[in-house]
Amino acid sequence: MAIQEVRVPDIGDFKEVEIIEVLVKVGDSIQAEDSLIAVESDKASMEIPAPAAGTVKELRVQQGDRVSKGSLILTLELQTQVEKKPPVASSSINSPVSAGTHLDPFDLKANPPASTPKTPSQAKTVVDHDAFKKAYATPSVRKFARELGVDLSRVAGSGRKQRITEEDVKGYTKDVMGLGLPSKNAATAHSGFGIPRMPEIDFSQWGEVETLRLNRINKLTGEFLHRNWLNVPHVTQFDQADITDLEAFRQTLNLEQEKIKAPKITPLVFIMKAVVAGLKAYPRFNTSLDSSGEMLIQKKYYHLGIAVDTPDGLVVPIIRDVDKKSLLQLSDDLKEVSTKARERRLKPADLQGSCFSISSLGGIGGTKFTPIINAPDVAILGVSKSSMQPIWNGKEFVPRLVLPLSLSYDHRVIDGADGARFTTFLAKILGDIRRLLL
Repeated sequence: MAIQEVRVPDIGDFKEVEIIEVLVKVGDSIQAEDSLIAVESDKASMEIPAPAAGTVKELRVQQGDRVSKGSLILTLELQTQVEKKPPVASSSINSPVSAGTHLDPFDLKANPPASTPKTPSQAKTVVDHDAFKKAYATPSVRKFARELGVDLSRVAGSGRKQRITEEDVKGYTKDVMGLGLPSKNAATAHSGFGIPRMPEIDFSQWGEVETLRLNRINKLTGEFLHRNWLNVPHVTQFDQADITDLEAFRQTLNLEQEKIKAPKITPLVFIMKAVVAGLKAYPRFNTSLDSSGEMLIQKKYYHLGIAVDTPDGLVVPIIRDVDKKSLLQLSDDLKEVSTKARERRLKPADLQGSCFSISSLGGIGGTKFTPIINAPDVAILGVSKSSMQPIWNGKEFVPRLVLPLSLSYDHRVIDGADGARFTTFLAKILGDIRRLLL
């Protein structure tokens, strides 16, 4: 077969531009127009495509080299003899962005990790199209982001002049799934405390042991929670709510649901509604600190993260617009996301954008616990198992159903007085659900 030298084509008024990425290796089979290298100048980034199909025989450049028009990139063993045409570089001009890039909101199955991007009419993810276009990344990285379902406008670049690399996209993907390892360039990726590692211990010296490997979700969740625990100053406020009347009302509703063979309503939907009422009454709980730690982002929407226990570990899918949904709608949403979580069908969009999180262990047991904040949220509510307790009504002790509440909050944003006010407010709402109508 014929051997063809592939050189840098006419890329305009650019000389000695730096190769920032080599996209092929010796032995790769490529098609015409496949990208070979990505180059970058002070004004633009672009990719150089292959002029024909074939197999890469020899690479003559590497990352960091500088090339101009006519520089030899590689030699290509052609599959068939084809007419040579000067390739046209895929360019990102007018500031270091890809001009004319069109972004579809994305779709990604949690397992397996790939699916076809949805069109804007199909997707649920809200994407800032203008911000995405301004993201500083090469076309290949943009394509990679679309395949993974990543909004590039939210990714911080670690490359030269803050260019977004493929590794940045991978790291961000792990972060935003609510499970991930912090990316290398993330503002909260390091604690700065210099905590020494635990020593290696041979436990077999004291008896028989078995070594078990943590699954992926266990490891990612552990890293995520560890990062939040080290970087967010936690305070936990404990309280309890008398839910006797709420539970009686719920049982009445469920009798009606049973008659029409509809799903039962769980106590969690009432708690979700009470939390939204609390966020409206105390808007500081519906904020996030920006990356500088100096500005608060006040949110005008009410999306709640709900911790779900799965066979593989903890995940936190998001229920959106809780303020706009009925108890029945929320029950349906909870059933849907719980099923998706346990069947490993959650998408990145299902795990992004919470305002506040709820971790309910009431179905298992326990009296109280300290939940770890799901940053960048500034608070999380822990719910334990309700129990009958004797409560003094002013004249006598009467049996009442009491629900323990544990509110962990970011002390940089919320002080102790507001933490106590928030749980007191929740207890009042849950104690008299008619207040939700106010």
